[in-house]
Amino acid sequence: MTFIPAPTKETVMDAYGPAKARYSEFGVDADAAIDQALAIPISLHCWQTDDVGGLESLSADISGAGIMATGNYPGKARSGDEVRADLAKAIELLPGVQRVNIHANYAELEGDTVDRDEYAPKHFAKWIAWAKELGIGLDFNTTFFAHPKADDGYTLSHSDPAIRDFWIRHGITCRRIAEQIGRELKSPCVLNHWIPDGCKDYPADRWAARQRLVEAYDEMLDERHGIDTALCIDAVESKLFGIGSEEYVVGSAEFYSNYALSRDTVLCLDMGHFHPTETIHDKISAHLSFHKKLLLHTSRPIRWDSDHVVVFSDDVRNVFLEIARGHAWDRTIIALDFFDASINRVGAYVIGTRATRKAILYALLDPTASLISLESAGKNAQRLALMEEFKTMPFGAVWDMACVRSGVPPACGWILPMESYEAKILGERS
Repeated sequence: MTFIPAPTKETVMDAYGPAKARYSEFGVDADAAIDQALAIPISLHCWQTDDVGGLESLSADISGAGIMATGNYPGKARSGDEVRADLAKAIELLPGVQRVNIHANYAELEGDTVDRDEYAPKHFAKWIAWAKELGIGLDFNTTFFAHPKADDGYTLSHSDPAIRDFWIRHGITCRRIAEQIGRELKSPCVLNHWIPDGCKDYPADRWAARQRLVEAYDEMLDERHGIDTALCIDAVESKLFGIGSEEYVVGSAEFYSNYALSRDTVLCLDMGHFHPTETIHDKISAHLSFHKKLLLHTSRPIRWDSDHVVVFSDDVRNVFLEIARGHAWDRTIIALDFFDASINRVGAYVIGTRATRKAILYALLDPTASLISLESAGKNAQRLALMEEFKTMPFGAVWDMACVRSGVPPACGWILPMESYEAKILGERS
């Protein structure tokens, strides 16, 4: 077992008092910030447990899917029960309100010989029962990859009407499943749509695939299907590129921004789906000037458009600062999307989710009113100085208090429970 010292509850309490007083000097209520930060839901993605493998009986691989998990760390989940056990362990170590986000390929078919266009709520009954037991909400995703009908890199924008119709049916049935999840759990289910469609090199015709994609989504989201959109909240997600779609992605950022706005659908911004040097914090106010809501996936690109474990970086902090400064918490849905098979997978969950929650708390401790007042008075040097000062405020003490109030280990106190779980549970899977 690794020995990394963690503060006791008494130490946390001793450190919090002076930190709270320091923030109060700037008119910031640390207690209120903690309460609000812990109440904001974060949706954990189920696919970190098993490297996006899924639970289907299909024998397809993920060629042409535009995604890849790298590494072979021991302890990968091999069943629905193991996926849920790993998620439950992660949740035990996380402060605040959590949800869980499941992909359609995590259906448990129990011997049914059905394809993805015939999935039904019963195939997710174990997920729903588990969520009820834990008292958490569930979100959902269509799975347009890791399937023979996705092998050539096109799904909803496919030129073959039969393949395109198959994926449209998949989208419609997923909407029905999400609606039922929302109904049973009495909490709206966010259904995110991401497709891998695109090509490796220059296409001769960029237009036709995008027109087909518009028509396919219009068919999937048509109100005549009778889906209650108060229970199933549809979102669409772009990507800069993927494996096998390096040059052309049909569902680009511009495409989905326009589609979501014109169809009153939620736009998803995944932080790992843009150019590695492209930050997205400036996009928040730009999009929310027009869109009603945004779905945000916290992730991280390293050198290429990808999905690395979230850390408490400038990019992540700046995104949540923008949400806080625009008072847009009720217009932003927060979820995770990364998959790293090179490290302990439960540890990846805890690191990424804690980093996201830290960034939320950090943003809620921002002296926004003072900054805006200085800016309005033309005191821009003072504004910048105050922004810099807050980078070295005693934030760690406030974060530790948030953990203690949630009944979870502060600082690195979660590492020993993670290692114990690895020794008792994950090690037996090797």
